[in-house]
Amino acid sequence: MFETLYLTPVTGALTVFLVVVCGHMYRQNWKSEASNARARSWLFGVPAAIGLLALAFVPLKF
Repeated sequence: MFETLYLTPVTGALTVFLVVVCGHMYRQNWKSEASNARARSWLFGVPAAIGLLALAFVPLKF
């Protein structure tokens, strides 16, 4: 079932880029302490966490 689930080098690089951008925005949001900081933290934290999990557990195929 999961034999066809893999990351190509391009999708892996795009995932790394997404994780870095979302992590940076999460950290900026954390430091700003705006009125809607909790909702924005979820908005940036969830994609970063999903991307890190994908990079950790989905194999890379060349």
